[in-house]
Amino acid sequence: MNFFEHQAQARRNSARLVLLFALAVTAIVVMVDVLVWFSTGSPRMVLWSSLLTLAVIGLASLYRIRSLRAGGEVVAVQLGGTEVAADTRDPALRRLRNVVEEIAIASGVPMPRLYVLEQDAGINAFAAGYSPADATIAVTRGALQRLNRDELQGVIAHEFSHILNGDMRLNIRLMGVLFGILMLSVIGKRMLMHMGGGSRVRLGRVGAPVLVVLAMALAGIAIGSIGVFFGRLIKAAVSRQREILADASAVQFTRQTEGLAGALKKIGGLDEGSHLADRAGAEEVSHMLFGEGLRLSSWFATHPPLLERIQRLQPGFRAEQLQTLRGSWFSAPPDGLSEDRVMGLAGHDAVSVDALLPSMPGTPRQLRVDPAQVAAQVATPADDDYQQAVRLAGSLPAPLRALAGDRAAAQPLLLAMLLDADATVAAQQREAVRMQLGEAMADSVMQLAAGPLRDLQAALRLPLAALAFPTLRSLPRPQLDAFMRCIEALTHADGRISLFEYCLSRLLLVQVQAALDPSRHLHFGRRKTTSVQKEFATLLAVVARAGNPGDEASARRAYLAGLQRILPQGHLPYAPPVNGVLALDAVWGPLDSMDPLAKQLLVEAVTATVSHNQRVNVAEAELLRTICATLHCPLPAMLQVA
Repeated sequence: MNFFEHQAQARRNSARLVLLFALAVTAIVVMVDVLVWFSTGSPRMVLWSSLLTLAVIGLASLYRIRSLRAGGEVVAVQLGGTEVAADTRDPALRRLRNVVEEIAIASGVPMPRLYVLEQDAGINAFAAGYSPADATIAVTRGALQRLNRDELQGVIAHEFSHILNGDMRLNIRLMGVLFGILMLSVIGKRMLMHMGGGSRVRLGRVGAPVLVVLAMALAGIAIGSIGVFFGRLIKAAVSRQREILADASAVQFTRQTEGLAGALKKIGGLDEGSHLADRAGAEEVSHMLFGEGLRLSSWFATHPPLLERIQRLQPGFRAEQLQTLRGSWFSAPPDGLSEDRVMGLAGHDAVSVDALLPSMPGTPRQLRVDPAQVAAQVATPADDDYQQAVRLAGSLPAPLRALAGDRAAAQPLLLAMLLDADATVAAQQREAVRMQLGEAMADSVMQLAAGPLRDLQAALRLPLAALAFPTLRSLPRPQLDAFMRCIEALTHADGRISLFEYCLSRLLLVQVQAALDPSRHLHFGRRKTTSVQKEFATLLAVVARAGNPGDEASARRAYLAGLQRILPQGHLPYAPPVNGVLALDAVWGPLDSMDPLAKQLLVEAVTATVSHNQRVNVAEAELLRTICATLHCPLPAMLQVA
């Protein structure tokens, strides 16, 4: 199942979730109505109780959904998470940041925000958010202490699978929806807690009213237990198969089973397991955790049995071996950083990894690619992508990496990457920055463009932007609003801006919008190819002309190569828009709202246009990657060679 099929499946799972929720609500309302009928015998009271129950469930769900609108970091903070600073010197946190940075670059998505659950000694992690642009990854302190680098990489790759395949978005919606059907149980427990503050003397004085309240509280808990039952059942139904797929994706990415299997063995072999200290929080997020956050019966387990997960990775592993590990770790628990030193992995987490892999080639290299193979790569990174990501991260100059993590420098750094090479256009863009953000910001942008960014290779621009993005999204909303206005002004300062710079600016704009209002700016599209033919033609024409400047015959052939992929029976003439790249402003919305399987054809079409001569150089590969990321179809670091 590729990325686009995962997206289609996620949309079907959303519909299935609505159906299961409706059944749960119906069961709760029926139980309330039965109780009211036997208590009063009044049809009017039954009607009012139905309406009141529906109102409580609906308002509670709406409240929780609204409280989660800010995205993944809300979940991490509510569980007691502490954000990991970009310049941390803690060896365990530095290792975590490096692993996540490398996987983010390899996957072609922005670097998520990182949190650590300091109070949790169990080994666990989760990814939360609506889209890669607002994703947050939280890891327990136990995972940082007990796992070596390979094991931590396996866990993080598992979580990135949830980010890339749309599982994360369904998980956070599930939190909001299920809160409503658990509400009656919460109300009943709160009533009992409130009554528990009183003494027996007060209970005796009040008499009948207290007994009525007590009966209502117990009834709320009893009926609410139906909500708890359905909530756990829904989470188990939605979660188990996805956990198996995420394990498989992590192995495909890392190309070794020892890391992920080792993490699972440590969960099974240590007393703390994967359980979270906050039981209420663990109950709510159990379906999004790497391991079981609670001890539940197999009916309600959100994950396959631990031994089964290990045996899928290492078929020869037996339960007796897990018991042996448990015995050896009882007196001497594993230490991840010490294991790194023994295994020779500690050097991976130096600030620079230039010495680990060869530096980036200085001369552009051309690849032969197949459009169908490139589309199959979307959101499906493999081991060569990870190795390329380590190479890219190691090739980024240390001063630029530091600027990417600096709140004051992230804005001018990203704006400087959008400046055109033509001095006249760049001067107009500087004026646009000055008008929006002031003279000091304009000077910083020009200094960065003329200094640290001047010799930055094309293949390093997207990785640098990915590392700077979490710093950018941590800025106050007024600053981000001004930043978006500045991007718009900079892009339109002169119609001669290059296609890559235009697409990179658009990508930043899309990602900032998604980070500001995560729940609004991403949805499952439903449009078919026949309804966006004009937008297809515009995008392919602009890409074809940009790739063949001054050669209209070659541009026409490139356009037709792409058109045949997506509209084999179509007869749309090659007609490049008069306003060039700026004509793309009108196409992103309709194209991004397409059905997932239609998007697959679009990726193939753009790839065919870019590679109509069967060759793709570094600049063209980065353009293709940027266009795909703008349409929420992230391409990994290495294009598949045909």
